[in-house]
Amino acid sequence: MKKKILTLTATILAFSTIATGCSFGQDDTKEATEYINDETLNSTDDSSALESTGNIIVADDLATPDFEDYTTAAATAEASAAASVDETQEEDKVVMVFFGDSQIANGRNDGTDIPTLVQQRVPNSVAVNLAIGGTTASLEASTADYEDYENWSSNCFVGMVHAFTGKVKKENVLSSNPDLMTAMDSVSPSDVDYYFIEYGANDFFSKVPLDKFNTDQNYDDIHTYYGALRLGISELRQSSPNAKFFLISPVYGIYKDNSGNYLGDSYVVSNGFGTLSDYAKKAGNVSADEENAFLVDAMFMSRFDLYLDTADQYLMDNVHLTETGRRILARIVAHWPNGFEFNEPKAYRESDYINIATFDPDEFYRLDDGVLMDAFPDQFELLVKGEYKLVKPNENTPQLPDSSSQESTQENG
Repeated sequence: MKKKILTLTATILAFSTIATGCSFGQDDTKEATEYINDETLNSTDDSSALESTGNIIVADDLATPDFEDYTTAAATAEASAAASVDETQEEDKVVMVFFGDSQIANGRNDGTDIPTLVQQRVPNSVAVNLAIGGTTASLEASTADYEDYENWSSNCFVGMVHAFTGKVKKENVLSSNPDLMTAMDSVSPSDVDYYFIEYGANDFFSKVPLDKFNTDQNYDDIHTYYGALRLGISELRQSSPNAKFFLISPVYGIYKDNSGNYLGDSYVVSNGFGTLSDYAKKAGNVSADEENAFLVDAMFMSRFDLYLDTADQYLMDNVHLTETGRRILARIVAHWPNGFEFNEPKAYRESDYINIATFDPDEFYRLDDGVLMDAFPDQFELLVKGEYKLVKPNENTPQLPDSSSQESTQENG
């Protein structure tokens, strides 16, 4: 289907942004801290929905969603992904590997999983989905001997990395997910250009410490959220020294107790170590502390409007993304490899903001060329010269200033 072009034409807003010196990357997210009950959740009054209380709820009776309910068999999509990697390696494909939980695994049976949707938006690319529903970044606290690689069986993030790099036996780690063997065997770590890593919800529900400084008890790094992410990335970096890493934060959600009563959202419900938004911030710490690592926000509304008043459209069960939610996140994720691969200006990843009420999955985002010229002149020049694969100048594209004319004017001035 031919994609329609979505052009940002908010020229007044853009000129205001430029005039005030604000960047597209400015953090203007809302500080959301609130209690939720059925009345609040169903309210259409934004003022009541956004009223802050600043209170944190430590929930001992927090109901754990079934994170494997929506995880489907990998056979069809993974087999095709594997074949595409093997058959097209000679064409120098952009190789993207995804690790994560059910947010990444969901939709794999019908091609609406986030990796497949990202691949559709990134030219000449292949995505390998190694996500498993219900998994954590951290190694289970019950596993003390984590250096027994011969008998390693955990499919946490660190375990998946061990299997991918050949440190442990793949068949042990993937014994419950044999379909992923084909996908994992389809690509060598040395060929990976981009890693996308999304964990946190299961760490939160499993009451995993944010880091080893987040508790009075003695935890090794591998048993903490931050530590496990750092260890996994470090190992991947050894096998993929030129790869870039993207931490996709945990997704905003709404939670109930075991009686079905609403407790609060990701900003206020704590597991004793922190709220899920704290885990999202910790993912940001990882991206800041690692070289060539970047954060993709799915928590703080910096790129799309997932919050109380839109949760029923984004989330199928107050936790898992709907197909539309996955398509929105995939569009945001795709801006990153597209920018690095010169498929589009890097400015697009900073300026694209999606409202689900007006979202069209067939739209291709394009920042107004005049705004690009004023705010990002170097990127605009590349666009005019036809350097981007996905974005070409059109009849509405301003002309580059005539350098010879400018020099003549300066000489005559």
